[in-house]
Formats: sequence, C-alpha cells, structure tokens
Amino acid sequence: MVQKLRAAVEHALEGKPEVVELSLVTLLARGHLLIEDVPGVGKTTLARALAHAVGGEMRRVQFTSDLLPSDVLGVSIYDQRTGEFNFRQGPVFANVLLADEINRASPRTQSALLEAMNEGQVSADGITTPLPEPFFVVATQNPQDFAGTFPLPESQLDRFMMRIRIGYPPPHVEMSLVLKGGERDRARGVPQVIDPAQLVALQREVDRIELDSSLATYLQALLTSTRSTPILSLGASPRAGMNLGRAARARAVLHGRSYCIADDIHDLAVPVLAHRVRLAAHAEGYMPSREECEAAVRDIVARVPVPL
Repeated sequence: MVQKLRAAVEHALEGKPEVVELSLVTLLARGHLLIEDVPGVGKTTLARALAHAVGGEMRRVQFTSDLLPSDVLGVSIYDQRTGEFNFRQGPVFANVLLADEINRASPRTQSALLEAMNEGQVSADGITTPLPEPFFVVATQNPQDFAGTFPLPESQLDRFMMRIRIGYPPPHVEMSLVLKGGERDRARGVPQVIDPAQLVALQREVDRIELDSSLATYLQALLTSTRSTPILSLGASPRAGMNLGRAARARAVLHGRSYCIADDIHDLAVPVLAHRVRLAAHAEGYMPSREECEAAVRDIVARVPVPL
C-alpha cells in the first residue's frame, strides 16, 4: 500500500524521489510539512498530489497579508432566531490543509495554527472542537528574502515535523515538461490510493515500530550536541527529538521494516532539526540562510558516532 502511495505522488513530481519520501514519512508519522523553495518548482503540485493520493477532504487557504485568524479557524455568528452564537468552521477543519505561501500572512495569523497543529483541536469562544482524523498540514513558503514575506516564529516552525525543499528538476525531466508544453495540473491526475481510515491504520502501525535503546541513545546524543555547540544559540527542543523518533519509525514502515536502523535517524536529522535551531549571533540585521543552518546540523550529525 505504501509503495502504491509513493508511486502515485512520484507521478506528479518526477525526478524527485527523495522529496517524495520525506513527504510521505511526515504524513505517516502524523507530522506536518513545510515546503520552502522559490516559485515555480512544484511546491503546490506536491502538496496537492499528497492530498489527492490520501483522499479525504482537502481545503486550500491562500495566505495573504490581510488574512485574519478567523479566516482560517472559523468565526462565531449570531443567530437572531435563536439568540445564540453559532460557530462556523473554517477551512482548518479538513483532513488535509494546504496553507499556500504561509509566510505572506502576518505572524498573528500564522500563529492561529499552533493549537490545531499541536493538539488537533481548535478553541474558540471557550469551546474546544476536535479536528477530523487524520489531520495533515502542508504549508508552502517562499525564501525569506522575497518581498512581502514574514519570517515564521520559532514556535510555529517547531510545529512542522520537517522543512524540505524541492529544487530544480533534473534536465531530462525539465526537457520533457518543455516538450509537452507543460501540464497545467499534474496533481489532478494523481489517483486516490488510500482513504483516511487506511491512513490512520498506517499511522498506528508506525507507532508499533521498535526503536532500540542504542538508537534512542544516539538520537539523544544528537539533540544534546545541538544544545552544547557554540555555533548554535538555540538547540533542538524535546519536541524535535520526539518528531525525529516518529519520523524514523515512519521511514522504517516506508521501507518495509518492522524496526528502525541508525540510517533512519542519521538521514532524517537535517530535515527534522535544521529549521528548529538558531545560529549564534551574527552582525546586526544579518539573517542566517537556510543553507547555513542545515550545514551546522549536518556538521553535528557527522561528528556524533553512529551506533553499530
């Protein structure tokens, strides 16, 4: 089943098997995915392909500077006939929420998703409403140096299990797209491979995957190294460690294993941890690039001994 899911998404995003794998690992691990890259490389296509493949209800929100939290979560409307306020659910009440260009919204609106992503519920007017299961947020954003963007706060970044980028397609794939004149919506042709109930069953299977104590010690050593190195002023949080452990288990399922290996943790450390750390102080006004943060985490991973 998972291989059919992988093949369906790869049909929409040719030449990027590693990107598809990271996306599916996030989905199976009950995480949320942040896709950061320049315009036109397939961020929205990947997000829509994932939504089509898993079925369920998908809603898309185009984040803009004037978007309000109520536009995402919902709003209470007064009913004159009953004299009561009724909560009208927003687009967040879906199995898959596509938050397109999330960093074009104000920090206030970005933070509206914190409770939904962390606890699977929305609180409004003193009433807490659970979100449907499964609930998966796929957010896209342009690099921070693009005009009209707001950096995501650390608390919001920490809710995303992974931050990935797609990059330009291989030359032969790009040539194929040029010769075909460009397919307007490759994601629309992605078949539904599983339904929401089957996805939940796969996510529960991930929870049963064994993580050996030596691997847990290795994971903890990686977290400790991010907190003790002088090149970082903010290390990985405990939530980051739990996310890395769940992602490793999900990768094992994707590879047909009932147990984790060291490579599961080693290969996922950068996409899971890099967006959660902060480099030590630079010159005033200097914004460290994504590449610098990833290089710092990659250096830490290279220095921590891998268990045999």
